Amino acid sequence: MRVTDDFLRAYCLRPELHPVEESCAAERALHASLMDDPRRTVADAEIDAVADEDARDNYRILLRFRGRLLEAGTVEGCYATLFRGGKVDVPPLFIDQLAHVILRNVLADRGDPLEARCAELFFREQKLTLREGHALLADLETIGMHSSGSRYGSIGRLIVEAEGSLGQVNLDVLDRNNASLYWQRESRHDTVISLSYGHAAAEALGRVIEAWIAHFQAVAVSVHPVRAIEEEHWAWHIGLDAESTAILNELWRGDEVEAGRMRRILALFRLEFPDANAVRAEVAGRPVYLAIAANDDDVVRLKPQNLLTNLPLAAQS
Repeated sequence: MRVTDDFLRAYCLRPELHPVEESCAAERALHASLMDDPRRTVADAEIDAVADEDARDNYRILLRFRGRLLEAGTVEGCYATLFRGGKVDVPPLFIDQLAHVILRNVLADRGDPLEARCAELFFREQKLTLREGHALLADLETIGMHSSGSRYGSIGRLIVEAEGSLGQVNLDVLDRNNASLYWQRESRHDTVISLSYGHAAAEALGRVIEAWIAHFQAVAVSVHPVRAIEEEHWAWHIGLDAESTAILNELWRGDEVEAGRMRRILALFRLEFPDANAVRAEVAGRPVYLAIAANDDDVVRLKPQNLLTNLPLAAQS
């Protein structure tokens, strides 16, 4: 997706940059000029002339990010280059927004509500609740905003009782038979999915992963949930978050992992390459295992960039 002027203007309209009543004349002039020409060169003196220190910092952050977008030329190109060595100097919010835009484009023609809901894991943090052996994920921000439980019915009750027993809470969990509800409520982020093995959402997430990799790497893969990793010495693994990465690394080394930490693994996937020539020789013909885990606060924070930086792809000629 090409970076357009309107895409750049959208960042100028964010509340961190939009002038307020107290904004000085220099800040208002800078904002107006960027709305008129969002690609224009901004001199350091123009930022230094802004009276408010926070506003100056915000403009510097935006312009650094804008520079990355313009240099890459595409949204995907910018996203991919963020993780190529060195420290990431872009706010996590901007990274999540890029992933959101990219996935909406990738999945636009598919029309699958479960895939769309599962794609939210790539750019929105989730809160885990274990209920009757099922790993239920609800949107973390929604939980924080509506902790009174008065607005969202069953999801509200989940919010209220999140720190206690949830055995009796009745949740409207999205599954194949009711997945269409998502389109009525997508902007509210108040639907729940189960990533437990055998549930439709786990299969849908596998398809989202396939589409994400194909879009960025132009490589076909098949991704399916598994109950466990049966291979004692598997060839390759990718954790999709910090916790699962640490656990898989320890298991691969043969270390003992405490049972409580092992239970933080919510989902496992088997990724395979139909074309053995697409991967390194030592991995050809063998699966790559993926994992998702919750952290100590029962929060799931996916790092979808791991699927781009850690795949064992063959060197490109």
